[in-house]
Amino acid sequence: MVTKRVALAGPDVWLGKEMEARSDWVHVLARDEIQDLQRAIRGVRGAGLPMYAVTKKDFPLPVLSRRFAAISKDLEHGCGIANIRGIPTDTFSMEDLRWILWGIGAHLGTAVSQNKAGEFFAEVRDYGEQLGRPDSRGYRTASSLRFHTDRCDVVALLCARQCRVGGESRIVSTPAIHNAMLERRPDLLEELFGAYHHSRQSEEVQGELPYYVNPVFGVHKGRFSSQYSRSYVESAQKFHATPRLRKEQDEALDLLATLADELCMQTRMEPGDIQLLNNHVTYHSRTEIVDFDEPEKKRLVYRLWLSTPESRELPENYDVLWGPTAAGALRGGVTPANGMRTVAGWRAADGQHA
Repeated sequence: MVTKRVALAGPDVWLGKEMEARSDWVHVLARDEIQDLQRAIRGVRGAGLPMYAVTKKDFPLPVLSRRFAAISKDLEHGCGIANIRGIPTDTFSMEDLRWILWGIGAHLGTAVSQNKAGEFFAEVRDYGEQLGRPDSRGYRTASSLRFHTDRCDVVALLCARQCRVGGESRIVSTPAIHNAMLERRPDLLEELFGAYHHSRQSEEVQGELPYYVNPVFGVHKGRFSSQYSRSYVESAQKFHATPRLRKEQDEALDLLATLADELCMQTRMEPGDIQLLNNHVTYHSRTEIVDFDEPEKKRLVYRLWLSTPESRELPENYDVLWGPTAAGALRGGVTPANGMRTVAGWRAADGQHA
């Protein structure tokens, strides 16, 4: 049975040049909202709580929280991106900035594990790793990164320090890619709804294969979602057990990459910016980093992966990667050895907050 694809519609279908000219997705903090953050930081410091134990109740933001409903709605039902701007990095220390991202993240969702070590809070910087290794991760290199999604509903990035040159964010609407491919090559669009093998990048746990099978595009109950990393698809080709990519599958990924370049927006995060992206309807990439020589000046971005209560229901076959697929379910993340994919599970096991 051949599925008849139709063009997707809604505020998450946008062109990069149009989005670059818009400001409705940018939230510039007012003075009283910054003071709100200062009070919350003093509160958690005084309580002496470890970061992973801190919930939104421990980090109250009565002024700033007025924005969160609008931001959450825009991320899930709007354009799928948001930028919080105006956090003064000359006022807040690096440790303060960590607390700010964690606290705001706690108001927007639940942190999920970002690697097999079970880290819920990551630093995006150049660790000297090289792309192409089976266990390498792009966020630990200075290389340019291809368009991809992260394994969470929403990724939150706070720029603490920016590099000398490069490191610019490129973001694209995946429903817009879908529509452009439908118009140009509907046959290749259909390939993306089929099975692709992806490497787990050495992050499998006992009982899991070193790869998983998932479509690149999915539509379920009228809602679109995409999970994509071409690097992981290519890495899976190294396993003897995975079938070789067919010519049509490769051509579909080529066209997807071409369209992402054509349709994306490019923006530069400045110190104090928090970038929020819905992984179901956007891809993101990064230009190559040319950093400062001094260690204290080198680019540093803090990152959270969030499972959000506003999230959409996913196709059932997405469970191999996401776990629960129900709307608003705690899901996503990399399964660590202890099995704790969410910080909520970590708290329960550690005897912390319920």
